[in-house]
Amino acid sequence: MKRLLLVPCLALLFMSESPAQFVMPDRVADTDNDVDGSEFVFARLSYGSGMDGYSRRGRQSWRTDWPEADEKFMFGIDRLSNIRIVLDDYISVRIMDPALFTYPFVYAVEVGYMELSQPEADQLREFMLRGGTLVVDDFWGTYEWGRFARNVMKIFPDKEVEQIPMSHPIFHTFYDIDQIMQIPNIRNGRRGYQTHEQDGYVPYCLGIFDDDRRPMMVINYNTDLGDAWEWADDPYYPNEFSGMAYRMGINFIIYSMTH
Repeated sequence: MKRLLLVPCLALLFMSESPAQFVMPDRVADTDNDVDGSEFVFARLSYGSGMDGYSRRGRQSWRTDWPEADEKFMFGIDRLSNIRIVLDDYISVRIMDPALFTYPFVYAVEVGYMELSQPEADQLREFMLRGGTLVVDDFWGTYEWGRFARNVMKIFPDKEVEQIPMSHPIFHTFYDIDQIMQIPNIRNGRRGYQTHEQDGYVPYCLGIFDDDRRPMMVINYNTDLGDAWEWADDPYYPNEFSGMAYRMGINFIIYSMTH
């Protein structure tokens, strides 16, 4: 199997203090990749949604920015960390697929439009209690929070959503992160006059913890890491947002692999 590589200038996102925009390089070389020797596969959660989940962009909500955001982020992981990652396949996994339990880390977006049956909620609870990490992203405001919260109650009726303190190791496991920055979508980021959507003015990084205080679910609310991954090479999307989104995502993955 072939593995496609990026040249290492992605690191400029994290090293440069200048306002010049990072340019995502072309894929420049192929090398043999032994998938069996890879440590990590990035997987996106495929979930069901009501009609609202189709109305925003004409396709299922779980597919927002897919596979482009996942592709850019996987190359970022490869270049900015020592994680060995499969780069030439974009994985989505359905909640009821037994393969869910083969992925230690699963990413989901637009969860304000997610609709879970009770068996699906039970499956996600089992996934997280067995050590899996679910990271959710890109949902905004009171309305979407209400819909998401109803599904969380199906998954963990006995647990509370808590703010993850900035002192928690998840923010310091690879990069030191000292603030929760609101990451805007591509439209707002380019325009530069606001970062929020709807009434989601304040960004949060929240969690649901297991008995050992491991965040089983990491909840990125009122922010959009995925757009910042996808548009890191856009000359009009600010570096500060892409850099923070990559740092947070890499920290989440490394923490999930080591705890």
